Amino acid sequence: MYLNLIQIAESFGVSEKVVQDWIRNEGMPHTPDRGRELFDREQVAEWAAERGLAARAGFLAPQAAGLGTTFQLGALLRNGGIWRDIAAADAPAVFERIVNGMPGATAPVRKLIGQRVRAEGGVTMAPVGGGFALPHPSARVTLGRDSGLVALVLLRDGLPLAEAIDDVPVDRLLFFIAPSPRAHLDLVARLSRLLGRGGLREAIARGAEEAEIFGVADAFDAEGHIR
Repeated sequence: MYLNLIQIAESFGVSEKVVQDWIRNEGMPHTPDRGRELFDREQVAEWAAERGLAARAGFLAPQAAGLGTTFQLGALLRNGGIWRDIAAADAPAVFERIVNGMPGATAPVRKLIGQRVRAEGGVTMAPVGGGFALPHPSARVTLGRDSGLVALVLLRDGLPLAEAIDDVPVDRLLFFIAPSPRAHLDLVARLSRLLGRGGLREAIARGAEEAEIFGVADAFDAEGHIR
């Protein structure tokens, strides 16, 4: 699994400049690709461990890490729902509609977040390869433990992303809003592991119904990925 510069910085909780300094001065493994840097997850995790760097959240979270939050992916996915046959150009408007239906948040909060995701630069796309991306609001929000969502948005055409990791068109989005800034990286880690297991990818590829997709997330939760 290859990560981009933003994802590496988020995982370590540092700025992108710090990561670039690690590349130049500390030999952080990376792969130049069309004027940008890509990072192999396993190589970076090994490099960090050798230097005592604690990459314990986000895309670099250990596979078996216990996470200190109580949210469940199945519940968050039901909050956000599954949106099919969406034009790529309509994705920002759909994100706003998803936010407007978010449970556990007041109307003014939903309106504010909706405006943010429609604004230029209001959403970080975070592609993860294989046609998937994890878009989320660029600004962290604090909603409370009973709020937050994950929405599966299936596009009819690919998004043109300058930061794409591979040549596969990005047309499967897991748009998410974490309950809190602290929970954000935990949620990124869980979504990354859920996609890495293959069950969700396979179900989406064959056009599975909502109940089956929700069941994949429920099974992931039940296997011990929650506390």
